[in-house]
Amino acid sequence: MRKTDRLRRYDKRKGKKKRIFLLGLLFGFALFISGYQISVYYSSDESCMKCHVHPHATQSWKQSAHVNNGSGVVTHCIDCHLPPSSRTWSHYSAKARLGVKDVWGYLVKDSADFNWEMKSELEYAVKHVSNESCKECHQNLLPQGITDDGITAHLYYEANEKKLDLQCISCHLDVGHYNPEYKHGRLTGVPTSSDANTSGPVFGSAAAVTSFEDFTEQVPGTYVSFKMIAVEGGAFRMGSDRKEPFHREDEAPVRNVAVSSFFMAELEVTWDAYWAFYSSTMSEGRTPPETVYANNSRPDVDAVSGPTPPFGTPDQGWGKGSRPAITMTHYAAETFCQWLSLKTGRKYRLPTEAEWEYAARGGTETPYFFTGNPKDFSDKGFMRKLFDAKTDTIGDYVIYGKNSRNRTQEPDKVKPNRLGLKNMLGNVMEYCADKYSADAYGMTDEDIADPFVAEGEEWVVRGGLYSSDASDVRCASRSRTYHDEWLKTDPQQPKSIWWYSDIKGIGFRVVCETGFL
Repeated sequence: MRKTDRLRRYDKRKGKKKRIFLLGLLFGFALFISGYQISVYYSSDESCMKCHVHPHATQSWKQSAHVNNGSGVVTHCIDCHLPPSSRTWSHYSAKARLGVKDVWGYLVKDSADFNWEMKSELEYAVKHVSNESCKECHQNLLPQGITDDGITAHLYYEANEKKLDLQCISCHLDVGHYNPEYKHGRLTGVPTSSDANTSGPVFGSAAAVTSFEDFTEQVPGTYVSFKMIAVEGGAFRMGSDRKEPFHREDEAPVRNVAVSSFFMAELEVTWDAYWAFYSSTMSEGRTPPETVYANNSRPDVDAVSGPTPPFGTPDQGWGKGSRPAITMTHYAAETFCQWLSLKTGRKYRLPTEAEWEYAARGGTETPYFFTGNPKDFSDKGFMRKLFDAKTDTIGDYVIYGKNSRNRTQEPDKVKPNRLGLKNMLGNVMEYCADKYSADAYGMTDEDIADPFVAEGEEWVVRGGLYSSDASDVRCASRSRTYHDEWLKTDPQQPKSIWWYSDIKGIGFRVVCETGFL
């Protein structure tokens, strides 16, 4: 009897375990199905749009090649913004991470405060588009009907994807969200500016200048004119010492520098001026600018070979007119100066680094040409985690990361420095005539007149750009070109000598020598 009772109790426990197991199995299955259905629902375009409430995102997606195409195939939100579903762990982990972030943003942030224009720029988009998903759909990069330029570009991508960390979206930014200002392909024709001054006749001659004072240059054969500021020569202390906030080693040692008088453009070279140069000189030629002034030679202006057509729209759709021209190489900037010199009969060139800093300071010896401490304006440092950086004062004079909306701005957005020069700090980095050397200031005597560095691999750029922190737009702050990196996504062989493919905030300002007086 005892053995029989034990067997009965055992069978009873066994049956109970089976029921628990079956119930658990059913519950797990139901949980799986529910989770799957929830995942499917929250992977739909409609679900995405509940948090991403900006109407332009939806409309631009519907107008893009991923929806509005001849095949009828629709590419959905998660197809681009998550790793491919074949990579289960990365797909669902990214989905969970981004989902929590999006819900949090939806609940606690005001979408009216979002800078949607900035979020459509490449720098932001590459963080939210999965390159693996692009390749998951587009497995054949040489499909029927592809153009010769497309073949060249895709072969370059396949050969350099991992080495240069190339991404599809670098060249195909508008396939997911249509942007009428974005152009993928070689530029045709000469862009015009709606706000260019074309109401009167073209200038027949350069400005008449007989004394060392400000004047308005006018470029013969064009509508282009611009103000030149007379910068009286003098001495100043170039660089920064270790006491200056955010001081860097290449800004030292501070030295006493004397510069001769010169004229400097009030503004960075505008698109109006640059497109006039482009239309006058564009060709497939290759005339090195350094040959122009050799032995005081002055070839006919028509012999100047200008830029070949760029890919896309170099102004990024931000606007032309008085905005600074951008994305040209140092070579192109020098060629512009060559063209301008031959047009006007005066010697135009890029400023030396010493001339640039002398003009930027405008007689001051402080970090900026206006009052303020870089530590108060900068986002760097522990205190910025607790308190917002100040934007008053600096925002009146500088287009930088805090007020630019991640793009260049018109010159009337800022006040000039004491000499009357605008945008010496911020907006775009400006080319100098010098080659860059980290120890340039220590290579000469402490007292020097009109210094110039002719040896090196890269060029000096000054002033910072629209995305810079306040620490990088100090008068003494130095930087340089990164030639190869700035041509990373250019598929041409040889790569362009006229246009950079991977830098937007680069431009230049001209100076004019006084020898013609």
